[in-house]
Amino acid sequence: FALAFIVVKKRINTRFFLKCGSRFENPRPGTVIDVELTRNEWYDFFVVSQSVKEGTVTPTHYNVIYDTIGLSPDTVQRLTYCLCHMYYNLPGTIRVPAPCHYAHKLAYLVGQSIHEKPNRSLSTLLFYL
Repeated sequence: FALAFIVVKKRINTRFFLKCGSRFENPRPGTVIDVELTRNEWYDFFVVSQSVKEGTVTPTHYNVIYDTIGLSPDTVQRLTYCLCHMYYNLPGTIRVPAPCHYAHKLAYLVGQSIHEKPNRSLSTLLFYL
């Protein structure tokens, strides 16, 4: 079977602008930046997945740390952008792919509803990541 691990970072300070004549505007949703500002030794890219009415849009940084699927970078970038449209509570796009957002919400809800300490045997496993 094939597998890919992609680190999704939304807390970044990077901003991108589109120069239109003498003005600067936010890039359009779906804009992908995968050259110049990315690291040569990494398989990483930025995606602007949403638009904002005021202020500057913040892109999301993706870093593919393991990949045996073999999809082209363009396909992976399109997939991440398309998954930002799959969140059922909003008609538009969200900043991160919907599966990431669902995982975050589920982890929060479990943390709020389980009021007991985890089993000590979990301390040596990936439970605490």
